[in-house]
Amino acid sequence: MTPEQVRGDAPNPPPNPLRGEAAIRIAGEARKLRPSFTALVAAEEELGPLFALVERAGNGELRMTEIAGLFWHCLENRNGLTREAVGDAILADGLAASTRPLRALLTAILQGR
Repeated sequence: MTPEQVRGDAPNPPPNPLRGEAAIRIAGEARKLRPSFTALVAAEEELGPLFALVERAGNGELRMTEIAGLFWHCLENRNGLTREAVGDAILADGLAASTRPLRALLTAILQGR
């Protein structure tokens, strides 16, 4: 990690797991997922209650569209992206690879940051 990244001065600092942040690779570029209040409210408007989303995930009943929706709303920077690109990234990396950032977001939802 560079000194700029440590200070937060870097143009694209890495995700901070203590804040519930994670990353997903979209079109070959790492994109930060940040579960801010605004992002989670938007996700809840689209996907329904967040607690129910967490329950569905725990029961293995979460759909790809829900994962893509949560990731879309939590993207820190959507510049140049489409929602379809997020879904394509999940498909390209596979569901197993998407569980790590999904788990980080769901943990942030349940435990706060």
